[in-house]
Amino acid sequence: MAAATTAASAAKRAVGKLAPQTSAFLLCDIQERFRPLIHHSNTVVQTARFMTSVAKALGVPIVATQQYTKVFGPTVADCFADPADLDSTPIFEKKLFSMMTPEVSEHVGGLGGRTSFVLFGIKAHVCVQQTALDLLEQGHGVHVVVDGVSSQQPIDREVALQRMAQAGAYMTTAQSSAFMLLRGAEHPNFKAVSKLVVEHMKLPNEFNDVLKKG
Repeated sequence: MAAATTAASAAKRAVGKLAPQTSAFLLCDIQERFRPLIHHSNTVVQTARFMTSVAKALGVPIVATQQYTKVFGPTVADCFADPADLDSTPIFEKKLFSMMTPEVSEHVGGLGGRTSFVLFGIKAHVCVQQTALDLLEQGHGVHVVVDGVSSQQPIDREVALQRMAQAGAYMTTAQSSAFMLLRGAEHPNFKAVSKLVVEHMKLPNEFNDVLKKG
């Protein structure tokens, strides 16, 4: 009986549900120098803007990184609807590809009980992938926002998504993750998030366009 209970608990943990009180958003290296180089970068930035707005509405902490800022520039301001939110977001400088530097790990540990990480940014096959693998290795749940990650080459993005999924990360979309965090229409901030969804859907999603053409 005890073994069955343990197995059932493990199965529940493995389904990858999100809750605001146990989640954190990770914004990976969406920097000005990369913007013109990344495949469908406009959609990546628009998705990041949506995700940071959802995080604000639901009280989910955001952690951002910048890869060698001296060369690649600051975080794209358009990732935030309100410039004040960019200013208040903790942004960590790094040269390690993974976001999980000692400084970021210490900061995340201080957020209290965060076991699920919603990950978006660039590049999918380098920094995003290595961040996901580090978090998975530590036993955390990783949710990769597929319309919020990309690389310079489409093949690198696609293979990275497959690689992360094979390692145990959950592939999701911006909208799916937002509604999972809400859980239901009775959430006090349902209307606020729904408004964000409606506005986000008015914007072109280049990844969606590719699927339609296929």
